Amino acid sequence: MNCLHNLPRSSSFLLSRSFKVQHVIQPCFVNVKMNCNEKWLINVAGVRRCCLVKATPSSTSDIDMEDAKDEEKSDVYSSNMTEAMGAVLTYRHELGMNYDFISPDLIVGSCLQTPADVDKLRSIGVKTIYCLQQNSDLEYFSVDIEAIREYASTFSDIQHLRAEIRDFDAFDLRLRLPYVVSKLHKAVNRNGGITYIHCTAGLGRAPATALAYMFWVQGYKLNDAVTLLLSKRPCFPKIDAIKSATADILTGLKRERVTLTWKGEECSTVEIAGLDIGWGQKVPLTYDANQGSWILHRDLPEGRYEYKYIVDGEWLTNKDELLTPIDKDGNINNYIQVSDNDPESASTALWERLASDDFDLTTDERQIIRKFLEECPEDE
Repeated sequence: MNCLHNLPRSSSFLLSRSFKVQHVIQPCFVNVKMNCNEKWLINVAGVRRCCLVKATPSSTSDIDMEDAKDEEKSDVYSSNMTEAMGAVLTYRHELGMNYDFISPDLIVGSCLQTPADVDKLRSIGVKTIYCLQQNSDLEYFSVDIEAIREYASTFSDIQHLRAEIRDFDAFDLRLRLPYVVSKLHKAVNRNGGITYIHCTAGLGRAPATALAYMFWVQGYKLNDAVTLLLSKRPCFPKIDAIKSATADILTGLKRERVTLTWKGEECSTVEIAGLDIGWGQKVPLTYDANQGSWILHRDLPEGRYEYKYIVDGEWLTNKDELLTPIDKDGNINNYIQVSDNDPESASTALWERLASDDFDLTTDERQIIRKFLEECPEDE
């Protein structure tokens, strides 16, 4: 449940036949595609790398085969992440958990893989483990989350929490961030100590959540929080999603009705992907015989949305609706900009401020957000 509904949603590494590498901090951050709100993300310090090598035999054929499978899965995941996130990002699951201290009490990292990782985090003073993965993320890398959570529950000095965000989906991140940060805020107040926030690779969802927490709760200016985070951990959080989520809290997730149309009587099915549901899902259009068109009515929060039609299984753009420029791979999408039509409205003024590279919250806005985070109900 999204509590907003209650308001007035490659890196180098060591590898050998006789040594197994663990805890390598490996994320890459290069060749960034930038928009106007993210252009300064590349102004960060150089990539830090560190590794801890433990001499453990790994010469059996079973271990070699398992390592090969993990490497192949990492290659596929890294490729998908690079395509979806707009930056060359690499995650090597086979090298174990990796993380960085963003501040003395906040860590961003990759996923726990075994119950033993709980012991590693307890040894450095972690009191809250905050998992943002969905079950499908865990299943892909064969992570037994229930075993990890059960083991963590045997200790009184650490708590394992989950709040799922869909991977590679900026809109789901936007809708979920207020609830996710609310739950994080309450856990930190309850448990104290160090908090470990993780997704799968620790390069998208987790750093975005940490940034929103630093911005909304700890009082950082957004730019200052981003500069600090990127100086500690090379990653690619979606800044626009954080700004949009900020506006959602302050405006009560204001929505506008939009209508999308595909003309054609000869089709048997018409669907749309992208928009507010992500590229991995589809929503069907309804055929209107009087108009001879397929129609979708949808209420969308303010923002810019790209989408594409799927007509009888074929992905197509509608030439009668707005089109994006062709990207370097030859792709083109439809898009729609949803905004308040009243130029004098408070919502319009807020979105104009959000577009600034040096955006910050007023004292009153911080109080509104803090009150929202404290009153948002938990639904785990």
